[in-house]
Amino acid sequence: MPSGVVVLTDRRLVAFGGLERAVAGALAGGVRWVVLREKDLPRVERAALAAGLRAILADVGGSLVVAGPDPLGGDAVHLPAAGPYPPPTHRLVGRSCHDEIELDRLTTEHYATVSPVWPTPTKPGYGPPLGADGLRRLVESSSVPLLALGGVETPEQVTACVEAGAAGVAVLGAIMRAQDPAETAAALTSAYVEAVTPKLAKPGAESARSPCAGLRPTVPTQGSSLTARSGHGRPQPQTATKEEEE
Repeated sequence: MPSGVVVLTDRRLVAFGGLERAVAGALAGGVRWVVLREKDLPRVERAALAAGLRAILADVGGSLVVAGPDPLGGDAVHLPAAGPYPPPTHRLVGRSCHDEIELDRLTTEHYATVSPVWPTPTKPGYGPPLGADGLRRLVESSSVPLLALGGVETPEQVTACVEAGAAGVAVLGAIMRAQDPAETAAALTSAYVEAVTPKLAKPGAESARSPCAGLRPTVPTQGSSLTARSGHGRPQPQTATKEEEE
């Protein structure tokens, strides 16, 4: 099930180096879920891109979800609010939603995104923004886990979404436009891990291990298959500690 920081792709926004390099950087920063959009591409080109991204994700145990009903050789899709209904029977099916009415239509979907949480140029036509309070209301009324989407660009926004009950955040522009996707992803992922990690009950006590601890940013070493495949060979920032967060 998607959780943590989930990256949505848009190759037209990538600052430099191409989409695969941007995704590789996000993975170096701790991301483990990617949603392939690029719906304007011919199917053969989109399928080839999906295969390439799956290979990069496999190096870190990550997963690719394909936007639309066609999984492009995989088994995970993310559907628009408009359809199809009923949803196809794949291993993982998500859907985009924007309000309680659309959430109420869900049947066998496994999760949903809700948007826009904050103003964003990549989601015109929907609004007004939900804000943290609106997100909380949808989480409380939803029958499936929700990912917060739309305008999530800072660690503080990630924290607010988690505190509102979201299972994670879906991020597009913040990663695609980043000069250093690994650094940006590490900051957002660290904020997520910090938000879901139980606080110490008292000084000196050991905290319960977070079920999302596996999402802590991991940085591939020089010469690793991820680095070699993507060309993303720059040293990456270490995971922020609690003291460094603020």
